[in-house]
Parts: sequence; C-alpha cells; structure tokens
Amino acid sequence: MAHDWEKLTQLVGDQAFVIERVRLSDSGIVIEGPFELPPLARLSGEDQVFLSAFVRSHGNIKRMEEWFGVSYPTVKNRLNRIAAQLEFVETRTTELPAPLERLAAGEITVNQASDELSARRRR
Repeated sequence: MAHDWEKLTQLVGDQAFVIERVRLSDSGIVIEGPFELPPLARLSGEDQVFLSAFVRSHGNIKRMEEWFGVSYPTVKNRLNRIAAQLEFVETRTTELPAPLERLAAGEITVNQASDELSARRRR
C-alpha cells in the first residue's frame, strides 16, 4: 500500500488533485465526493520521509545530519522549506486561562502568568 502512495505522488508531481472516492477496506464502506488531501499528504514523498525521520529522531538535528549525510544548515533550510508549505491549524477547543491568553498577547511575562496561575490554584 505504501508503494501505491509513492507511485501516486510521482504520477501527479506538483499538480493539485482531488480525491473523489474513498473506500474503507475493512468494512467496504464507500464515500464519494470531492476530498482535498491533508497538508502533510500534499508534501512530496521525499519531504514526507524527511519529516517522518525528523519526528522519529524527536527533533534531533544531529541525528538528521547523520542519517541524511547533510550539514546542520541544510537540515534547518529543508525544515524551513517544508514548514512554509504547511499551514498552521488551530486545534485548541477550549479557551486558555486568562493569564495564558494575556501571555500569548504579550501583555504579561511568563513569570507573571505563572504567579497568577499559582494564585488561582491556591484559592
């Protein structure tokens, strides 16, 4: 199955495409309609391998240098290029406590936010 994905990415190259039919192999359920690929699946096969290795290395750039035989700046440049292709997706489903919201907005320091959160816990 993994090789099929590699063949598909080679076939379409950088062209945009839409998946129109999905079949769940275990249940045979078929869903039809236009589906866009998630951002990670839109990366080239080589970039997907690179990103997978980065995650497996727990972000250890030294290990990436060893595995790919490249320099630190090359690893960083490639990660920056890949990151530029990915849009940030907000996943927070609940609001942050007020001190963290104020910290994120740059209104207070980390120490002030920590003090406020500690004070709330003591109440």
